[in-house]
This record gives sequence, C-alpha cells and structure tokens, in this order.
Amino acid sequence: MKGRAYLYFISLVATIGGLMFGFDVGIISGAIPFIQPYFGWDELQLGWGVSSILVGAILGAFGTGALTEKYGRKRLLIYVALFFAVSCAGMALAKTAPFFISFRVLGGLAVGAVSVLSPMYVAEVAPPKIRGTLITIYQLAITLGILVSYLVNYGLHEIDNNWRWMFATGLIPSVLFFTGLIFIPESPRWLVKAGFKEKATAVLKRIGGGVFADNEIREIEKSLADSGGSSSIRLLFAPRYRKVIILGLLLSVFVQITGINTVVDYAPKILMTAGLEIRNALLQTSLIGLVNFVFTFFAVWLIDRLGRKTFYLIGSSGMAVTLLMIAAAFHFEMDPIFTTICIMAFIAFFASCIGPAFWTLVAEMFPNQIRGQAVALASFTQWVFNFLVVLLFPYVLDAVGGSLTFLFLSVMSVGQLLIAWFYIKETKGKTLEEIERLWTK
Repeated sequence: MKGRAYLYFISLVATIGGLMFGFDVGIISGAIPFIQPYFGWDELQLGWGVSSILVGAILGAFGTGALTEKYGRKRLLIYVALFFAVSCAGMALAKTAPFFISFRVLGGLAVGAVSVLSPMYVAEVAPPKIRGTLITIYQLAITLGILVSYLVNYGLHEIDNNWRWMFATGLIPSVLFFTGLIFIPESPRWLVKAGFKEKATAVLKRIGGGVFADNEIREIEKSLADSGGSSSIRLLFAPRYRKVIILGLLLSVFVQITGINTVVDYAPKILMTAGLEIRNALLQTSLIGLVNFVFTFFAVWLIDRLGRKTFYLIGSSGMAVTLLMIAAAFHFEMDPIFTTICIMAFIAFFASCIGPAFWTLVAEMFPNQIRGQAVALASFTQWVFNFLVVLLFPYVLDAVGGSLTFLFLSVMSVGQLLIAWFYIKETKGKTLEEIERLWTK
C-alpha cells in the first residue's frame, strides 16, 4: 500500500483515537440518571463524577508534550489504546464511587493524551492541500464516538445493570485502535528531529513519492535549523513564539467556555430540566448526537476551501445566536421541543465550524521545534476549562436556572467571535513550515 491509500489508512487509524475520545466523553451522559442514585450523589458530587475524567485529561495532555518529543507519537498512542481498554473495563466493574472515579481518571489520561497525539500525527504526515480535511476527519471521529455512545445509552437504558454495559462497550473500539496502531509508521517530522532521516524519507516517499519526500525533508531540516535545534520547553516562552502561543491559549479557553461540553455531557439532564421524561430525553439526545456527526461532514468538505478563520467567524456567530435562543426558551418556559431544536442548531454550528477549525489550527499553527509542547499546552488549557465547566454546570444550572446559564455562554461566544476576527491568520493550503514563518516574521 502506498500513495493516497496509505496516507488515508494511517490517518484513519490515528483518528480512531478521536472516536475513543468522543465515546469516553459522551457515554456518561446516558449513564447519569442511573449512576447518580446508585452512588447517592448530590448535584456537586455528580459534577465531580462526570468531570473526573477531565482531571485525567489535564494530566494526560500536560505530560504528553515532553513524552512525545522523547519517545515519538506512535509509541505513546499504543499506550493510550491500552489505557482506554483498562478504564472501560474498570468503570463497568466498579462497585464504589472511588473505584469508578479512579478508572474514569485513567480514561481521562488517555483522552488528554490522544487529544494531543492524534491530530498532531495527522498534521505531520498530511500534504498541505488536504491536511485540514484529514484533521477534520479526527473531529468527525470524535462526533461519531459521541453518537455511538448516545445510541448505546438509548439501546441499553431498559436492561439490568445498564450503565455497566454502557461503559463495557468501549472495549470494542479500544481493541480496534490498538490493533491498527501496530501497522502505522512513526511521524516523519519526529523521525527527522530525532535523527532518523532515512526512515523519515522512506515514510514520506511511501506517502507522496520521491519529489514530495525530498521537498518535505528540506523544509523540515530548514525549520529545525532556523530554530536552533533545541526543543526545550523554555522555547514556548521565547519572544518569537509569543503571539502564536497566546492565540492558541485563547482559542483553547473559549472552545470550552462557550458550552459545547455542557450539552455533550449533560444533554439528557438539560432536556429533563426543560420538561422531558427520561426515555424521550435519551432519544432526543441521540438525535443531538446525530446532528453533531452529520454536520461535521460539512467541515470535511469545506475546511480546505473556505479556510479556518471563515469557519470560526460563521460558527461563533451561530453559536451566540442559538445559545441566546436556548436562554430565552428557559426564561419563557417554552415547549421542550423548541429547546431541543435550539440545542441541535447550536451543535450544528459547533460541529460544522468551531470543533474542526479548533483542532486543525492547534495541530498546524505551532512551529516544528515546539509543536509537541505547544499542542500539549493548548490541549492542557482546554481540558482545564473543560473540567471547570463540566464540574460546575449542574450546580450553576440548579442555582441560577437555564436562562442565565445559557445567556453567559452566548456572551462567551461573542468573545470568541472577536478573537477570531482580529487575531486568527488563515493557514489553509500552507505547509507547516510556511505557517511557522507566517507567525514568526
């Protein structure tokens, strides 16, 4: 296998990590109505039980940057697949809350690590003209994982020990991910950086032929030479990288405080608060997951045509409006169906624009010399804010109501729009080395 077929194969294997990401994050939503009474949790304890995965994700993202620079992308992805499998089995077998949360944190380590490794790996093997599309397939895999978790939740909600079986089904994609990773190569950019130029050339030739490989090797070597050859974490704070690091951190904060994971993790709870009974809430949550999956195809189709900045402008505007409509639905106590439609519209704007554009930008915007640490820092930041949002959402929703909660999220979407308008630079169609020069002029 070689050429585009080989490129698509190794990219597909890497993006299975996104499917596990989405599954682990989404499966808890349908389990909440069953595990909350099983463990006797109040609202704040429920927030901790749901968000504990994000503590692991924070640690996983934080530690991955240095480890991937030392050991490469492929080896760490293999460990990630094993962590996913063990955590799914542990949560399914849990008899006590501490035991359950311990394995949920372990799963979080895998989620945090894969959020750094999978998009970075795809960015480092993909040619510029289709890099955005291939990274967006990673986001598509996340939405597929979420959709699968919602369908599993709905399909199992009436059986005995349903929540245990919900978590146990995660073993299937974990094994698939582990098996596929055996057959993919190491990232060619990491290989050059680690001194394995011949292996890197062989991988690039298999992807795009001899001319492509020679050009890429020259670009990579020039990029590493221009940066002085050092990969110390101190470089993250060097003046020449300051602008791109700050923008990456801002995007990482706003992708969470605009509320996507309040819906992904708590959709049934939100709909039950709006007046639906549990069966219908789980069914409509599955429809929300379907919208999330389907609208990501728009990004696969258009992100390398319209560009990342355009996606951010459209998505942020749409999210601001739809979140305002959800706030109004709660304030005026409208029919729960209207609330569901507004949530679907919000998800559609995020899935088709912000989610894919965020992960694409984070994977490609940072210079070669600091990419591992910088992607890890950005991922770490978004996981910290993800944790805070998911931890506090049930308490805030109960304390101040849906109207003020979603009004705040709408205002945050406006802030994201302003950042995109003034600070994002378009990266479509550029090599990673051209993007580096764009930021370090």
